[in-house]
Amino acid sequence: MWTSYRAIGEENAGDAAELAEDLGFDVFWLGGSQQLPALRPLLEATDRIVAATGILNVWASDPEQVAADYAQLSAEFPDRILLGIGVGHPEATSHYAKPLTAMREFLDALDAGPTPVPRDGRCLAALGPKMLALSAERSLGAHPYFVPVGHTRFARETLGAGPLLVPELACVLDADVDAARATARAYAKTYLGLRNYTTNVLKFGFTEQDIADGGSDRMIDALIPHGTAGEIAAAADEHLAAGADHVCLQAVGVSGIPQADWTALADALGTRG
Repeated sequence: MWTSYRAIGEENAGDAAELAEDLGFDVFWLGGSQQLPALRPLLEATDRIVAATGILNVWASDPEQVAADYAQLSAEFPDRILLGIGVGHPEATSHYAKPLTAMREFLDALDAGPTPVPRDGRCLAALGPKMLALSAERSLGAHPYFVPVGHTRFARETLGAGPLLVPELACVLDADVDAARATARAYAKTYLGLRNYTTNVLKFGFTEQDIADGGSDRMIDALIPHGTAGEIAAAADEHLAAGADHVCLQAVGVSGIPQADWTALADALGTRG
């Protein structure tokens, strides 16, 4: 599951993580550029689920502090922390420059400190070939966001067979097509204003016309599938068939913990063994 405190309410962190674990999900991805201590309530409320940052922003983080936070949490909750790291977006960072260099330098700093973050304890938010290659070289793998199936196929080809590939997939559980697309467009509005994402989408069968005016039906349906839980599960299966190791499902359009949506997805995916 992929969500954020903005969506579920930070006060509901423990309950959300407990629900995800009870439903059989393996990883709880916490978005919103959170620092590692924000994972603590998720870990304290559960016994086995992995908590992951999706993503910690290099421009807003001190690598030495991040490494210290990782060491502390991993000592208390061994094998249950995944540090997702990203460079964010130029529209959101005034000093954004040379993102690949910035990421390399951040990883170098994580490695150089007194408590290095292990390579298999971190992954990188990656879209383009150079960041994907870096994620394979310096981390467990890649966590792409807001991508179609074509990108997942491309990412697997770029990464090769070994590294982890975990794309995020936003979805709307609503059988009313018009209502579902309206919900999806409201979610997509922010991302269609960020050139990292729009530039990437244009490489995988979409045009400027698809991006304009809130997104074409074709593009919205490809990036943010909607319908029954079974239809969402089928969309996730497409990413798995294209090379994803697991898919980070983000149920959008729900205020608070999306208990009904997560439960329906668990049933459709068969996670409740």
